[in-house]
Amino acid sequence: MPSARKPGDYVHGHSNREVRRLHDQASTLEELLHCDTRYSPGSRVLEAGCGTGAQTVILARNSPGARFTSVDISPVSLARAAERARKAGLSNVTFHQADVHHLPFQQGTFDHVFVCFLLEHLPDPVRALNQLGAALRPGGSITVIEGDHGSAFFYPDSALARQAIGCLVEVQRRMGGNALIGRELWRLVREAGFSGVRVSPRFIYADGSRPDLARGFTRNTFTAMVEGVTELVLALGLMERAAWEEGIRDLYRTAEPDGTFCYTFFKAIGMKGGGHEEVLSG
Repeated sequence: MPSARKPGDYVHGHSNREVRRLHDQASTLEELLHCDTRYSPGSRVLEAGCGTGAQTVILARNSPGARFTSVDISPVSLARAAERARKAGLSNVTFHQADVHHLPFQQGTFDHVFVCFLLEHLPDPVRALNQLGAALRPGGSITVIEGDHGSAFFYPDSALARQAIGCLVEVQRRMGGNALIGRELWRLVREAGFSGVRVSPRFIYADGSRPDLARGFTRNTFTAMVEGVTELVLALGLMERAAWEEGIRDLYRTAEPDGTFCYTFFKAIGMKGGGHEEVLSG
C-alpha cells in the first residue's frame, strides 16, 4: 500500500514488472548513455546505487579490465544484480550492501565513480555526491546520468497524458525525490566540489521508422514507468481513475506507427581536484 512507502524509497517499487522495465531501459539506452564511457584496465570503479544490475552488466562488459564495486541499499536488488552478472559471465564485479551516505570504504579508494538514475530518488543529492567524492582519489572522475520528465514531448499530444506525467513528478517529490533533476546536474555536481564539470544532453526520439525505440523506450520504459505509480496516484487523489487511465492510454498511443516521442537524459562528468581523466567522454 502507499502508506508503506517512505521518503527516500524507490518510487517505482521492486516488483518483477519493474525489474523487467529496468532491463528494457538499460538495453534500449545502452548506446545512447554508455557509448563514451570506458575505464582503463586496472581502474577501480565504484557504481553507486546499482539496483538490479541493469547498468552494471553494460559497464563491466564494456571495460573488462576495470574492477567494479557495485553497491546498493537493497539486499533483494543486490541478489538480482549478482545473479545477472553471474549469468553474463562477468568476473570483474563485486557487490556490497551499502548506503551511499555511509559508504564502507576508505577515502580515495576508487579511481572513478559512476552514478545512474540514483540522485533523482534522494532528498539531498549534494550530500550523496559529497560522500561519493570522499571515496574518490584526487584526479579521479565522477559520471552522473539522470533523466528529466519535464523534457517529454509527444504526438498525438494529450493534456491527460501530460497530467499523468506530472503526477509521477509530484509523487516522487512527495517521497523526497526530484524527477526533474536532469536539468540541475551541472549545478549539483559543481556544488559537491567537483571541477571541470561538463554536461551533455542525450536525446532519444522514437517514431514509426524506429519501431524498436517506440517499443523499447516509449512503451516498455517510459510509459510503463508512469503506469507503475497508478496505485500511489489514485491513493493520493492526484487524478481520478478514469482520467488517469485515459492519460496512460494516450501515452501508449504515442508508440503507434504514426506517433512520436522525445525525451532527454543528461550526462555529467566532473573531476576531483586536478589530474588526467581516464574516461572517454563526449
